[in-house]
Amino acid sequence: MAMTASKLRENIYRVLDQVLESGVPVEIVRKGGKLKIVRSEGGPGHKLDNLKPHLEAVVGDPEDLIHIDWSREWKP
Repeated sequence: MAMTASKLRENIYRVLDQVLESGVPVEIVRKGGKLKIVRSEGGPGHKLDNLKPHLEAVVGDPEDLIHIDWSREWKP
């Protein structure tokens, strides 16, 4: 989303909250230049906060994965 500095001034708190919640940067056009408001990584509402842990990602014995022979599947 792009907007002028005047539009930003009218809606500064709404725009800042929107960037925090969505993670979508906002571009500001001023005097022919462009500025960008972005959420810093790891802040509140970070998209990675929504990930659920996968405690049982491997079904079976993980040691069995070490000894799998993929040579028949490998086609260099």
